[in-house]
Amino acid sequence: QVQLVESGGVLVQPGGSLRLSCAASRSIFSFKYMGWYRQAPGKEREMVALITSGVMTDYAESVKGRFTISRDNAKNTVYLRMNSLKPEDTAVYYCKAYGGYWGQGTQVTVSS
Repeated sequence: QVQLVESGGVLVQPGGSLRLSCAASRSIFSFKYMGWYRQAPGKEREMVALITSGVMTDYAESVKGRFTISRDNAKNTVYLRMNSLKPEDTAVYYCKAYGGYWGQGTQVTVSS
């Protein structure tokens, strides 16, 4: 079992930057992968970025070159750095750990 708590979601202007954090209640070192997903109103939840225990990464096409996922095993935390934000990035962002563990989500709103 693991509890995941996301933070960092706020209202930001288009073109702005933001860093989300996902703090785990125990060591994340052993998880095969951890990831960020998002769900916009009226849409299905989608994968945004994944990072494996071997620090390989994968991104949705819509965020490649703008978002960066990273992990700090010593702090049991996964981050999502988001640059050049667009209104279509507006969504609730969820952290997920391999094995089906989800956080409660954090709202990101990109609007002028």
